Amino acid sequence: MHPETKKQLNVVVLGIAFMFMFTAFQTCGNIAQTVITNLNSTEFHGSGYTSMAIIYGVFSASNLISPSVVAIAGPQLSMFFSGIFYSIYIAVFIEPYSWSFYTASVFLGIAAAILWTAQGNCLTINSNENTIGRNSGIFWALLQSSLFFGNLYIYFAWQGKTHITESDRRTVFIALTVISLVGTVLFFLIRNPQESNTEEGDITGSADNLVEPMSDQSKMTRATDAFRSSVKMCFTKEILLLSITAAYTGLELTFFTGVYGTCIGAVNKFGVEEKSLIGLSGIFIGIGEILGGGIFGLLSRSNRFGRNPVVMLGIIVHFVAFYLIFYNIPNDAPIASIYGTDSIAYMEPSKEVAIFCSFLLGLGDSCFNTQLLSILGYLYAEDSAPAFAIFKFIQSVCAAIAFFYSNYLLLQWQLLIMAVVGFSGTISFFTVEWEAPAFVAKNVDYSSI
Repeated sequence: MHPETKKQLNVVVLGIAFMFMFTAFQTCGNIAQTVITNLNSTEFHGSGYTSMAIIYGVFSASNLISPSVVAIAGPQLSMFFSGIFYSIYIAVFIEPYSWSFYTASVFLGIAAAILWTAQGNCLTINSNENTIGRNSGIFWALLQSSLFFGNLYIYFAWQGKTHITESDRRTVFIALTVISLVGTVLFFLIRNPQESNTEEGDITGSADNLVEPMSDQSKMTRATDAFRSSVKMCFTKEILLLSITAAYTGLELTFFTGVYGTCIGAVNKFGVEEKSLIGLSGIFIGIGEILGGGIFGLLSRSNRFGRNPVVMLGIIVHFVAFYLIFYNIPNDAPIASIYGTDSIAYMEPSKEVAIFCSFLLGLGDSCFNTQLLSILGYLYAEDSAPAFAIFKFIQSVCAAIAFFYSNYLLLQWQLLIMAVVGFSGTISFFTVEWEAPAFVAKNVDYSSI
């Protein structure tokens, strides 16, 4: 098989594996709190929100060590073992206990950091400067298909449900565990491209091989070098600028995965269908993500203007969504009581506008994330793991901060924070993109630091 064909196949397999894993995990996350509230067992006193706080906190801290782990184990094994812990977390709900639930949350936070660092490394290995944009789009479209399938299940299977029985819970989570394990096993289908790192236009390095036998001493050396490289890279101009963009993706990730659904469910004017609207909202977020990833992947080769136009489209789409949300959703929706809110914003609440904004949130998010994946793989081709670890560290920290303040701030202030950080992140991304060719031309090898 031609090396370039093998690389593209690897990217597709990577995306499909993540699609299976996150169809299971995101569905689990969406229904976790609903399931927990229906548990009458006195032996279980867990909270889905507490679990998410633990996951994000450990996730943030673990990004400091994830490049070293990937350097030792390689991206393929790193993703496989991380996938096992994702499956264990889901399986805990088959027979839940508080101790196992929170213990699995801690290990999942560690696994998530390693998984996403290895994913960025694997994507870079199987790309060159001409295909990194296309491959980022393909991966993102396949990954975000999980939003569509998971929320479609919620919309139909849980519509009208007032109580989740023990049999219902076990059936669902056994199925989700199997789906997650299928995605985990698929990582073994990824093969080493076996392409020389001296080939013209190839942005991969020998240090990024999927399979490379090493002595214990060389493993420790690579682990130490990866950690030092991460620390050093944190203070480079390019990473500092891209940190603002990464911070924005963390804030808006929290908003569209948690806050916006809560807002829709809290608006009493939407009527009795409000809970099913949450699932429908997730479906349209997924459609926006898939459409954006697919389009940007297909157009990347013919895009002569770089990544900036896509990021510009992303911030415009998000600003339109923020404006419509501000006019459509009451300000007290994020902090409303369990009885919801009867308040009205600047227009009579519209379900159609709310769902359209879900689509815009997903589309804009795909603009930012595909281009961040692309530019990180382009700039740090020779040492991609630390770069992706830093990206995920900043994103997860900001997501955790947003989860915290979303319990206290009115909707208008949350939208304002995202608008300011989003605008700043767009400008900083533009700056890095303009200087990217000069940066690459210098052939700075961070792996030698």
